Amino acid sequence: MTADPRLAKLSLNQRTTRRWSVREAVDGCARAGIPAIGLWREPVAEIGVPAAATLVADAGLRVSSLCRGGFLTADGDAARGEALADNRRAIDEAAGLGTDCLVLVVGGLPPGSRDLSGARQRVADALVELAPYAGERGVRLALEPLHPMYCADRAVLSTLGQALDLAEAFPVEQVGVVVDTFHVWWDPDVWRQIARAGHRIASFQVCDFLTPLPADVLLGRGMMGDGHIDFPPLRRAVEAAGYTGDTEVEIFNAEVWATDPDRVLATMAERYVELVLAD
Repeated sequence: MTADPRLAKLSLNQRTTRRWSVREAVDGCARAGIPAIGLWREPVAEIGVPAAATLVADAGLRVSSLCRGGFLTADGDAARGEALADNRRAIDEAAGLGTDCLVLVVGGLPPGSRDLSGARQRVADALVELAPYAGERGVRLALEPLHPMYCADRAVLSTLGQALDLAEAFPVEQVGVVVDTFHVWWDPDVWRQIARAGHRIASFQVCDFLTPLPADVLLGRGMMGDGHIDFPPLRRAVEAAGYTGDTEVEIFNAEVWATDPDRVLATMAERYVELVLAD
């Protein structure tokens, strides 16, 4: 279905076109010749997993990932049990959508806590319970390290190396990692860690790092070419490591969200070819 063969591995992460429903995002991808989509649990829940899976299949698309599970750092038996149950639901949803990649944002520090090592240990403990469950259902848990500025509130994993230290305790088909350019581009050790990751790379996500950062730093992700990241070396590194999957464009940005989504997809495809695939 892809008119331009250069787009054969391009995927729209649904959050990039936040205003679109699952149906609208699927239809938009079909119009733009984008063959894959990374879905989010909340809009999928609005129509149900079976309906979402049917929409994607009928359009001739594939689901590159499901966002997101994780948030595994809560303390206390009740909160821990609730988090594990929600992640099992997320695993089942990913399986129902036909994707083998469930992205995990592991969570930050619980309110009032300064125990960073304890939070990281709770993530490791949760993986012991969740990884076999995921593997039995053909789903891989994809640990996403986030930029250190999100350590307190979103992800106590800040580097690809930290994510791999956890992932390597499990079979490669059960736990992998996400390489997201926004989160890893700054890391002087990223090249060694991408090579180390090898076939554990479960997802490759791209967007640019903008400065000055907005007041809500979550929205500092920009369209490729609008910030500071040199994309081809990172793309070549993940390919050299053995990654053959899709490249998801995931952007959290108020201006992008306010733009006509069809225009966003057109720009995304143009920048992907010009700035990500460039040699």
